[in-house]
Order: sequence, then C-alpha cells, then structure tokens
Amino acid sequence: MEGLLHALMLDGQGGATPISDLTQALKDEVPLWLHFDYTNNAVQHFLSQLDFLQEWEWQALLAEETRPRVTRASHGLLLFLRGVNLNPRQNPEDMVSVRCFINKNVLITCRKRVLISIEELHSALLDGQGAQSISDLICALIDRLTHRMQDTLWQVEEQLDEFEEQLDKEECQPDYHQITLLRRQVIALKRYIKPQRQAIYDLIDTKVNFLSLEQRRLLGEANNTLSRYIEELEASIERAQVLQQSITNQLNEQLNQRMYIMSVVAALFLPLGFLTGLLGVNIGGIPGTENPWAFTIFILALVILTIAVGVLFKRRKWI
Repeated sequence: MEGLLHALMLDGQGGATPISDLTQALKDEVPLWLHFDYTNNAVQHFLSQLDFLQEWEWQALLAEETRPRVTRASHGLLLFLRGVNLNPRQNPEDMVSVRCFINKNVLITCRKRVLISIEELHSALLDGQGAQSISDLICALIDRLTHRMQDTLWQVEEQLDEFEEQLDKEECQPDYHQITLLRRQVIALKRYIKPQRQAIYDLIDTKVNFLSLEQRRLLGEANNTLSRYIEELEASIERAQVLQQSITNQLNEQLNQRMYIMSVVAALFLPLGFLTGLLGVNIGGIPGTENPWAFTIFILALVILTIAVGVLFKRRKWI
C-alpha cells in the first residue's frame, strides 16, 4: 500500500516478519506494528476504514500539528511523542513528531519525517533482537527517543563552555548572535520535552492491561531522565542569559571607558581651544603682533597650561 513504510508481525521472541495482507493480519489479532507516512492520501483512507478507530482518533493521527500527550481512545491509547531531529542539514530543535495508536495487539505509528529511533527499532526486529510485544516496543521507542536527546544537550553545553571560555579571553569576544540562536534552540527543545515528560507520566498512570509493572518502572526511568534534561535545559537558558548580559556589560564598559577618555581629552584641550579662538579673532589690539617671539611664548604657555590642567585632574583623581 502506498504510504505504508513497513508492516511487521512480532513473533514474541524479539523478531518480526514483514506482512502484506494487513486486513487478514488485523482479523487474526496477532501483534502488529504498522508504520505510515501520514502525508499520503492512501493512509488517510486506510485508517478511516479501521473498525477500532473512531473518526476523531484517525484524524488526530493525521493532524498537521501535535504536541506530546496521551489520550484514551475507544479501543486503546493515542500517544503523541517527539524526538530530536538528527536528519542531515536539519536543526535538532525542529523536533520530529511520531503519532501512535496502541492497544494489546496493534501499534500504529505515523510520521512525516524520518525518525532514526523508529529505523533502529525496525532493524532490531528484523535481526531478531527487538521487542517481544507491543508494550515492549512502545517502551523501547520512548527509551530511544529519550536517550537520543542526550547528545544534543551535550552539544549545547559544549557550545556554552566555549562561549564562556571566549568571554574570559579579552582578545576573543563570543558572538552575541550565536548565543541568541543557541538560547532559542534550547527554549524550543524545552518547549517539547516538558510536555513529553507529562505525556509519559500520564502513560504510566493510565490504567491499561498491556503495560506490566516492570514496563511502568522503565517508563518511570525515562520520565526521570526527561526531568533531568529539563533541568539541564533550564540551566543552559540561564547560562546563555548570563553570557548575553556579560557581553552587554563588557561592551558598555568599553564604551564608557572610551567616552571617558574622550571627555578627558576634551577637558584638557578646552582652555587651549578658548585661548587660540580668542587670539585668532581678526580685529586690532591682539598682543604680541609686533614681537617675533610672541608665537613661541604662546606655544610654551599652552604647553604649561595643558600640563597644569593634567596635574589638577590627577590630584583630583579624575584620571
């Protein structure tokens, strides 16, 4: 079927077999994992024909925009998750959405862009080293989505460390624009990770018979990991803000120092400007016009006056 990325029947031993007749497999009530590209029109038609999906449920699976959440459906659960975007030439904060319908025997996942965690689960099942049941499969998906976020968070922390080192070096100023972009990236990551933590918590708390106590504990560990990630993201946001404030303070300090120097220079030359302006008026009575040493005496007087003003500023600790 067009839009069907893969259809696997789990064997209960960690392996899976590709199937072609979806209708018969659904009637046999065997453990199935159906993975779709929801942008294809054929997928919409197929999901709308499934007896165990109501209209609002299959429409939710095909919605253009979603946020991480858990919703009880008529014959199972709707689980919406997001993973970091590790596709080439993509931004990690532009997280990839995966929409899931879950019950005891069926897992339906829908996505628009490639999600590496899904591809890894698929490969593991074909190699006979994957999940043994639908509930194991959804736990493995959540675990992979969660731990794949760690590398992105490490990269953020490394960038912040580099910026802080550059800030300590006077000859190398960190790029304010790059820090702003990094801060926006961290805020975007937190925007989706935080509701995903709540979604996993709601999944743990949901009373469904296909999740065992051990699986709920595994989901609890993933939830704790997400809580740690959120704390790290909040700390990264604060570090980026401190960096921006430090850069702004340094720039203001440099500007103040330069303005101070310019003000001191202007003050030193203020008497000189007054005297030269006064003696430069083009009217009679200017003293020294007949004395050949008048210009030299005037220059020496200006030098002495400048030194005197400098000494006065120094004694008053203005410079």
